[in-house]
Amino acid sequence: MAYQYCLVEDQGPLRIVTLNRPEVYNALHADANDELASVWDEFAARDDLWVGIITGAGDRAFSAGNDLKVQAAGKRRPNGPRGFAGICHRFDLWKPLIAAVNGWAMGGGFETALACDIIIAAENATFALPEPRVGLIAGGGGVHRLPRMIPMKKAMGMILTGRRVSAREGFELGFVTEVVPQGQALEGARRWAAQILECSPKAVRASKQAAYRGLDEQALETAMRTVYPAQQENLESQDYIEGPKAFAEKRKPNWQNR
Repeated sequence: MAYQYCLVEDQGPLRIVTLNRPEVYNALHADANDELASVWDEFAARDDLWVGIITGAGDRAFSAGNDLKVQAAGKRRPNGPRGFAGICHRFDLWKPLIAAVNGWAMGGGFETALACDIIIAAENATFALPEPRVGLIAGGGGVHRLPRMIPMKKAMGMILTGRRVSAREGFELGFVTEVVPQGQALEGARRWAAQILECSPKAVRASKQAAYRGLDEQALETAMRTVYPAQQENLESQDYIEGPKAFAEKRKPNWQNR
C-alpha cells in the first residue's frame, strides 16, 4: 500500500516505518498523524508482525515535530486519539517499538521517540522540547514521559528551557539506549530488533505490559503479585511450552506466537 507521508516496509515479523517529509525535516501535521495511526493500527492487529522501528527520511532529521507552518496558516486541526505520529497517545500497544533517531528530534519528534521502548541515536542526533519557546507545551507526552524516564530536575531543565541535548548527553541522562556512528541509527535499530526477535513474541509483550503497568502500581509488592493480561496469555500459550522444551533439546525455539 502506498502512503503519502511515510514509507512502510515489512521484513518478515519486522515493520520499518520511515517518516517521509524530508523537505520539512519530517515535521508532521494532523493528516500525517492520521495516516501513521492507521499504519500502527494495522501493525497492532497483525499476528505476523512482532517488532516495529520508526525512523526519519534522510540524515538531517528524525522529526522536527509539529508542522508549525501549517498551524501558522490557520490550517491546524486536532490530532486523532492516537496522538502525534500515531503512537504518542497509544497506550495499548504491547509489541515493542524502536526509534532510530538520525538528526533532529524536536518537540513532537522527541515525544515520538519517547513513546518507543528503545531509542537508538546517531551521533548527530539532537533532542529538545522547545514548545515553550513558541508559546506551546509538549503535550504529546514530553512533559509526562521524560520525568518518568530521567531524574526530575534533569527533565525540568529540558522542559522549562527547551534546550537542546546531544545524543551522548541523552545516553548519559538515560533516555537514549545506545549511541551509534552517524548514518547507522537504522542499522543499530535493526540489530536490537533482531535480538528481540530471538525471543518469544508473547513473552516479550507480557514483559512490556508488566513493566509499564507495574510502574503505575503504588507498591512493588502489588505489581509483583499482579498477573497482567498479556502475562496470562503467555502462560497459556504453546510458546510457553516450546521455550523450555527447545532449551532441554539444545535447539533454537520455533516460536509460533500462539
